[in-house]
Amino acid sequence: MPELPEVETTVAGLRAVLQGAVLTRIEPRRADLRFPIPVDLRQRLTGARVTGLSRRAKYGLIDTERGDTMIFHLGMSGRWRIDPVEIGTHDHLLIETDAGHMLALNDPRRFGSLDLVRSDAWQSYAPFTRMGPEPLGPDFSAAVLAAALDGKATSIKAALLDQRIVAGLGNIYVCEALNMARIAPTRAAGRIGAARLKALVEAIRSVLAAAIMAGGSTLRDYARPDGELGYFSKQWRVYGREGLACPCGGTIRRRVDGGRSTFYCPTCQH
Repeated sequence: MPELPEVETTVAGLRAVLQGAVLTRIEPRRADLRFPIPVDLRQRLTGARVTGLSRRAKYGLIDTERGDTMIFHLGMSGRWRIDPVEIGTHDHLLIETDAGHMLALNDPRRFGSLDLVRSDAWQSYAPFTRMGPEPLGPDFSAAVLAAALDGKATSIKAALLDQRIVAGLGNIYVCEALNMARIAPTRAAGRIGAARLKALVEAIRSVLAAAIMAGGSTLRDYARPDGELGYFSKQWRVYGREGLACPCGGTIRRRVDGGRSTFYCPTCQH
């Protein structure tokens, strides 16, 4: 599933061709993805000028001058394609601009979503009302994380994947950050001291920033809008590296928690 760095990279790629552009054609090619596509999407967006693009957690937001914001989620396998040579079976939304660009939202497994909200009320969009702070934003700190984790007996890995604690983190980057901070993924979330939480916040920020710089991590279907692959997977410390050496010299192990693979080093993570 595309995580925060992949969505950030996607938004940056879309911004290059959509910022300031007029949407001359909007064509939903099916009625739904994971959820129904708004029936008035075409009517409300055709002819609108794009005024801004941003990200909230794993969602992308496209604002228009008419006061409508399209919110997209890439699900498990979604990606945007800019000026595709051919339109494929899994291109479920087509957008054309006044500059002659074509954008296609491609989602083979259809776990993504498209929605339309008023721009002045996007923060009230149901999935956003339950989310914690952005990990790269000013509201995320060791003190904020400590307060959110206070009294929690669940594992720190499970807590970080909870979007109510911090928004946008997924399996890959949680594994990477916990290794960088030298914290065992199974450690009780509410029993991690202030100094270690400070190191964890710094590790989360560092891992996400490096992943964004590398264009994200390409897994299966994900690619940037320009067709290039993200190459942060070449920098993974532990994820997908079972049996190989950790940067500390220990041997990376894998376990399964809640249906997800957890990669960690028992030598340095405790």
